Amino acid sequence: MSSTSPADARAGAVVDLGTPAPTFTEAITIRLRTPAKLRNLELVLLLFAIGITGAAVALVQLGALGELDATIIGYGAGLGMLALGMHVVLRITAPDADPFILPITVTLNGLGVAMIYRLDLADGTAGWESFGIRQMVWTAIAMAIAIAVLLIVRNHRVLARYRYLAMLVGIVLLLLPMLPGVGQTINGARLWVDLGFFSFQPGEIAKIALAVFFAGYLVTARESLSIVGRTVLGMRLPRGKDLGPILIVWLAAMAVLVFQRDLGTSLLYFGLFLVMIYVATGRLSWVLLGLSLFIGGALVASQVLGYVNGRFGAWLNAFDQANYEAIGGSYQLVQGMFGLANGGLIGTGLGQGRPDIVPLAESDFIVASLGEELGLVGLFAILGLYLLLVARGFRIGFNGTDDFGRLLAVGLAFVIALQVFVVIGGVTRVIPLTGLTTPFLAAGGSSLVANWIIVALLLRLSDTVRNQPRLVVED
Repeated sequence: MSSTSPADARAGAVVDLGTPAPTFTEAITIRLRTPAKLRNLELVLLLFAIGITGAAVALVQLGALGELDATIIGYGAGLGMLALGMHVVLRITAPDADPFILPITVTLNGLGVAMIYRLDLADGTAGWESFGIRQMVWTAIAMAIAIAVLLIVRNHRVLARYRYLAMLVGIVLLLLPMLPGVGQTINGARLWVDLGFFSFQPGEIAKIALAVFFAGYLVTARESLSIVGRTVLGMRLPRGKDLGPILIVWLAAMAVLVFQRDLGTSLLYFGLFLVMIYVATGRLSWVLLGLSLFIGGALVASQVLGYVNGRFGAWLNAFDQANYEAIGGSYQLVQGMFGLANGGLIGTGLGQGRPDIVPLAESDFIVASLGEELGLVGLFAILGLYLLLVARGFRIGFNGTDDFGRLLAVGLAFVIALQVFVVIGGVTRVIPLTGLTTPFLAAGGSSLVANWIIVALLLRLSDTVRNQPRLVVED
């Protein structure tokens, strides 16, 4: 029998109670709940995150205007009240939730608001016409929806019952932009739906619905997908009839690429499915097969579709005069690279660079804007925050007590990771530019709402994980 001291128990240590037997020992591990301690840690980190936002807005004003005004109170206090409100809800509805996810998200959201406000100052926009005010309004809406998700979804396993409904919702949302009279083409991509009083990207919500469906489907089909098949050169290949799901998802991804003209969204959906099927089955053959399908489809599209061919040309020959001056060419990419180069190691300082000369600096190229004024050091800090957020999501998945919860947590965390890689990879010319937005940083209501829903689901999943004791059998 093994035990811990009272001091260790109060600190949250694991208590093992073993009953000796002739051939084996059965140990029951009891995870001690310390909800107050977790929420207090979250509160301290939240105050630090709110302080970072207020400091960033103040530096923007000093750098761009040379003085401080009351705007800093509006931005700082607004985000602070929203964050503290969500913190109170977590204390009541999810006391055992991960204490790091909310502060990290608030920090990223706050830095995005500060940079968007800085670009508004450069453009001379104010009031409801400014992107900064709109971003704060959308932040309030997104956090309110996240709170609603926490209140409604008290047990994540309920979502598994609606996996086919989630599939239907995801497909409908994917098809919406292609409907005549409703779909809207912006910057060459048909990803938007215009309802008259506002427009949104249904694909942002579709990624969450598809993650729920993939998790529910793979839990039921994992046995046939992971065990059955032929072994060729030491690798187990799937059966022909088991290829149906991956072919359907591949066709959907190619349809997004062809009809909606968006390489990034296509990659996001297909990458999400590949990672989840790998986690469910543990078979590398699925990943290799999927990557071969997607790369082959993208290469064919680059030769057949002018849009994709233009993206590849702007990527491979960005400094070519013809690509630089072409409509939809490499002008935006080159300007962003010049901005990053101008920032150097420590940046020009908030409010003192020229990020406004890059097209769509507040949305597609907000990473270049932040890189110019915060430098390489600042970008590494932001990437570190994303890394921590994704790592917490993966940790929730790996510690999950049920297969559906594990797959869903890993899938949601990977969505954020893949978006960050695709966006920053495009801005730094590692891969071709895509139409994805940087989570929590870039201007855009659809992206904010979808990513805050992901945060709410991860918080709910982490609360469930901590509430579930485990039975460990030791031989």
